[in-house]
Amino acid sequence: MQRLRDRVAVITGAAGGIGLATARRFAEEGATVVCADLDEEGGAKAAEEVGGLFVRADVADEADVARLFETAFDTYGSVDIAFNNAGISPPDDDSILSTGIEAWRRVQDVNLTSVYLCCKHVIPYMRRQGKGSIINTASFVAVMGSATSQISYTASKGGVLAMSRELGVQFAREGIRVNALCPGPVDTPLLRELFAKDPERAQRRLVHVPMGRFAEAAEIAAAVAFLASDDASFITGAEFLVDGGISGAYVTPL
Repeated sequence: MQRLRDRVAVITGAAGGIGLATARRFAEEGATVVCADLDEEGGAKAAEEVGGLFVRADVADEADVARLFETAFDTYGSVDIAFNNAGISPPDDDSILSTGIEAWRRVQDVNLTSVYLCCKHVIPYMRRQGKGSIINTASFVAVMGSATSQISYTASKGGVLAMSRELGVQFAREGIRVNALCPGPVDTPLLRELFAKDPERAQRRLVHVPMGRFAEAAEIAAAVAFLASDDASFITGAEFLVDGGISGAYVTPL
């Protein structure tokens, strides 16, 4: 499929995981991809692989974010898709009883403030064009609770979901769609490392997944490509769950 031909897409957190898988999928579908990340080696490698452009950017820094979208526009002449995906989930973000204020703020800055900044700086380009698709990475934890809390992460993703809904409504008549992607647990290197150290922790989570496994990053990328494309032309302000059925489950299959 070439649903994204002649479109310019900016992806934050493009050096690995969902971001890298989406860069590959976007390129396969014909898009020109701008890969943004703090990881210069990984980001540059991703951009080279997909024949795109790497921009080093700290998504929590407004000047960097403004420069990212300005560079994309100046280089390619448009910004048609923004996948605001960068995020962190550090080990010191835990229960509300043990998470310090600095850990709280760091996660909020990277996971929520960055999405605010990216939307703030990409929307003017899309308004000028009269069209655009923004996909913000939230999470299934934005719609359901967990006793194994990462309190700032959960709160940040709830904020991304609410903000995406509001922007999707606000700019709908200007041709700009804004949706919140809500993935379930994804089999990324970070998750594999975490759960390889603690198989019991992994099993505690897998038992709640009706499909009995974690998602592949490519499966999430396929959902992003759909939301970016004209196949999703009547979808905006949505919480788009790609979670293997977790959020709909009470008792899972044996």
